[in-house]
Amino acid sequence: MCIVLALVTTLALVVVAFQEAESEGVRKVTLRYFGHATFLITAPDGTTILTDPFDRSVGYPMPDVRPSVVTVSHEHFDHNFVQMAKGNPKVIRGLKDGGKEWAQVKEQVGKVTITTVPTYHDGSKGSHRGKNAIFVFEMDGLRLAHLGDLGHVLTEDQVKAVGSVNVVMIPVGGFFTIDAKEADQVLAQIKPPIVIPMHFRTEATASWSIAPVDEFLKGKANVKRVGHQVDLPAELPKSIEIWVMSYK
Repeated sequence: MCIVLALVTTLALVVVAFQEAESEGVRKVTLRYFGHATFLITAPDGTTILTDPFDRSVGYPMPDVRPSVVTVSHEHFDHNFVQMAKGNPKVIRGLKDGGKEWAQVKEQVGKVTITTVPTYHDGSKGSHRGKNAIFVFEMDGLRLAHLGDLGHVLTEDQVKAVGSVNVVMIPVGGFFTIDAKEADQVLAQIKPPIVIPMHFRTEATASWSIAPVDEFLKGKANVKRVGHQVDLPAELPKSIEIWVMSYK
């Protein structure tokens, strides 16, 4: 009888713990921001993705990371320093031939599907800064897009290729990429519920000719300062939210 009671009690505790975990309303997808365009995305299966790692000259602290995958949107020093990653990660480059051509990326790492959409680093079809690749990550029923150093508003074909996304990491600082106004246009095209601005000026990049995030935030509602690390909610926002992350 005691054994039966113990089993029933244990089962009840497990059920309660499961219900509490569900009630917290958090997916097991986590984002950490290291500055510039560098994030560490952790998928529910434990796969970790390091995006666009910067080198030491950029000015941000170098993180201690050992990801499963490193993605590189284009071959510039502030986005392709794969040596940031410890261990032996799979490196997926959005461009090939030293950045001259787009790679056709469709990879499966763990339970994460990784694809790319060809774009340009400037508004003149790459004549000034070359090519760029948007990365789309699919996991746990979610689709996250990292736009790299996107330099223009998307074409209709590019919008279709990106598809429906739940989270977008978008450059907003201008000069090297789209600026605040163009970022608004891109967001109107892809309509994600969660927007995470990146590639803006901070104290670490004070000498850079890019705008601070406040230029993008002017006049916008539903802005949340979510810190250095954030978990995605089980229920996504019904209207657009802007999540401003900090690099430390």
